[in-house]
Amino acid sequence: MTNKLIFPSLIFSLLIAASVQSQSPTSKQKGVCWVAGREVVTEKEFQALVSNNVNWISQTPFAWQRDASASSIRTNTTSDRIWWGESDVGISKTTALGTKLGIKTILKPHIWVRDGWPGDVMMKSDTAWQNWFKNYEKFILHYAALAQKNKIEIFCIGTELQQTTKREKEWRAIIAKVRSVFSGKLIYAANFHEEYEHIRFWDALDYIGVQAYFPLAKNQQAPLNELIKNWSEPLTAIERVHKRYNKPVVFTEIGYRSDVDAAIEPWRWPQESSGIQISNEAQVNCYQAFFKAAWNKSWLVGVYFWKWYPHGPKRMTTFDFTPQGKPAEKVLAENFKK
Repeated sequence: MTNKLIFPSLIFSLLIAASVQSQSPTSKQKGVCWVAGREVVTEKEFQALVSNNVNWISQTPFAWQRDASASSIRTNTTSDRIWWGESDVGISKTTALGTKLGIKTILKPHIWVRDGWPGDVMMKSDTAWQNWFKNYEKFILHYAALAQKNKIEIFCIGTELQQTTKREKEWRAIIAKVRSVFSGKLIYAANFHEEYEHIRFWDALDYIGVQAYFPLAKNQQAPLNELIKNWSEPLTAIERVHKRYNKPVVFTEIGYRSDVDAAIEPWRWPQESSGIQISNEAQVNCYQAFFKAAWNKSWLVGVYFWKWYPHGPKRMTTFDFTPQGKPAEKVLAENFKK
């Protein structure tokens, strides 16, 4: 009885050690977007990451904004009204467990806009803008300090705040403040459409971050070779920005639902896919197209697939983005191993 309990544990420990040893300091960020939940995580929840050759996770705490034109931002970092995984304690515990098992963290705070999208945040006056940036600074500096305390490797200063990034001066001030409390690497996660190409403060950061939900097809029957070909235009555009600023690129998010429209509108939420036919094949083709067309670009140093449930998805046959329990999981594992 004792041997039966110890032997699997020993095997897992050896796998962990081999995974950690195989990760060189310059290895790519092979990441998934970790979904913070109500439940406390343990080493057990990291086993699937190790077996799938994942070496990074992104963690996402939230602040809330009433609407796109509201300058106030509400944060909640410690109370029992937020999910454990999004609390300061949960983030710290998750980071420590990951570090123990050779998995690093990018901390990526988000603004949740009620009935909207962060890209719509737009103030109606200079005074409102000043108030918004003051409140945003307070929010982001809290998490920068938390990242520093937990020795988190990369900190994301913002995500898809498309209208706000036109205000270069204010963002450079935010970056300077963040660097005063955080000594690691900095990134911003820009929207794939009409944002990353227009940002002027990439020089002040360590990485160019792109939320890479580029459409890869116009119809449901598009074959794999067409999806691969349709990566050409966005990759060329991203490379131009990379060369202009001489900064490595990270796809801070990328993901595909398991439905027939996965390649057509990758950004669409599963809740908007009512009545759409489930298709694990479409999801697999999108994953394969990414790995064949983009992953070997020398300037692309990391990718984070949306999304990964620590305790497993509740329903494995939904339109959800997760590759867990689907053929796409094998594609991810095999390519992350290479």
